[in-house]
Amino acid sequence: MNRFEFLKKIKFPNFVRPSVGQMIFWGVTLVLGIGVFIVARNFTDCWSITDLPGRPLSTCKGLDSTDTTFAPEDGTPVPDLPPTPQASVPEPELPPAWDGASRINILCFGLDYRDWEANAGPRRSDTMILFTIDPITKTAGMMSIPRDMWVNIPGFGYSRMNTAYPSGEGAQLPGGGAGLVMKTVEQFLGVPVHYYAQVDFNTFTEFIDYLGGVDVWVEQDLVLDPVGPGTDHFRVNCCGFRHMNGWRTLAYARTRKGGDGDIDRSRRQQMVIQAIQRRVFDPAVFPGLIQNAPAIYAQFQSGIHTNLSFEDALKLAVLGKDIAPETIKTGVIDTTMVTFDNVVLGGANASIMKPLTDKIRVLRDEIFSSAGALSPLAAPSGTTDINLIVQAMRLEEARVRIVDGTFTPGLDQRAGAFFQSQGMNVTEVGAADNVYQTTIVIVSGPKLYTLRYLQAVFALSHTQIRFNPDPASAVDIEIRLGSDWAGSIP
Repeated sequence: MNRFEFLKKIKFPNFVRPSVGQMIFWGVTLVLGIGVFIVARNFTDCWSITDLPGRPLSTCKGLDSTDTTFAPEDGTPVPDLPPTPQASVPEPELPPAWDGASRINILCFGLDYRDWEANAGPRRSDTMILFTIDPITKTAGMMSIPRDMWVNIPGFGYSRMNTAYPSGEGAQLPGGGAGLVMKTVEQFLGVPVHYYAQVDFNTFTEFIDYLGGVDVWVEQDLVLDPVGPGTDHFRVNCCGFRHMNGWRTLAYARTRKGGDGDIDRSRRQQMVIQAIQRRVFDPAVFPGLIQNAPAIYAQFQSGIHTNLSFEDALKLAVLGKDIAPETIKTGVIDTTMVTFDNVVLGGANASIMKPLTDKIRVLRDEIFSSAGALSPLAAPSGTTDINLIVQAMRLEEARVRIVDGTFTPGLDQRAGAFFQSQGMNVTEVGAADNVYQTTIVIVSGPKLYTLRYLQAVFALSHTQIRFNPDPASAVDIEIRLGSDWAGSIP
């Protein structure tokens, strides 16, 4: 029996993409990058929804920041008492945590307010942050993508990142603008995007006001512009925490003043997200949010659009209680990872950022892999050192399926043996469903170093590569062998 026969018998489970459901409060918090990352460790100190042993701490306060919540009905002051032992939240009160083993990536973006004011058709995207959660290692991260990044938008060609949304909306594609944004980010970064969340600016400011404002860390002196009716210019001073209401938080997150424009703005947006995390999971605030979840949903649902169901959002939030704040990685594609250029878009000059792919890939690996970047062995673009390329491919451990689309007997077995001898993780071999004159490589997962290896060893051209991001796929790469490779496999 051929030693690769067993590979044909391997069966992999089918994964069903979670269903699309109504977005409620948990979606609100997760959209803002808070529900999935941090759950306050002393959450139960102020638990008041169900009866638990002991009395809540005297320091607990509701959203209105008063001390009357736990006063006796007759108005008698409560003396300070030693804190009672913390009581654990009963397991039945919490839904099950996310039980998947795969990393979850959620794209959060806003829409340009200026386009809304101009009423000139579908709006461009503005803020864009990709969040990630690893349920195995209990780690998380977020990566900001500049809106002027020059990318290949599937079906539309190269343009700035912020044009993907109006292109998808205007063409009425399945999934609309959000679906096209997800595909564009998948192709750009080489990682799957499972969910999206788009938040209107008005909803963002109203939610911050509902929280009573947030304390944001400020790193430089800034004079911020108005962001709508009833707002004005105001100054924030370096350096320290500054308390901001909704529209001031939005103005701080949106301004492009100071430093590197979009780059510094992306860093400020991540600071705002961290401020929201601290406020929402403050033990004096969080129980009140839970109690008022139906009212919060009714108030904010119209301004939030997502394909994340309530059930899955809740599971991810419960998973967040095991994610330590210090394990959350943050990254911004900055000026060291791009070059600047000017193009003509829509008849007008436009500034763009052209990506330096290898540098962005290192940042991606640091945030979206448990082990960090693939080390200095990751082969730089254009290298001819085959040893460097092979070692990078081995470190990546892509799951590879090999199918034979020729009439050459046993070619799939020979190819499997050869690639395995090179250190490739071959998990399946078999016959193709068609005959191929030219070898085709289907890329379903973020395993671009293995693709680089195939390009270097077999002169694989870009016309032979098909990107089809699919987080439910049993393999990361499928090689459909054609007649052109039949004589090249030892």
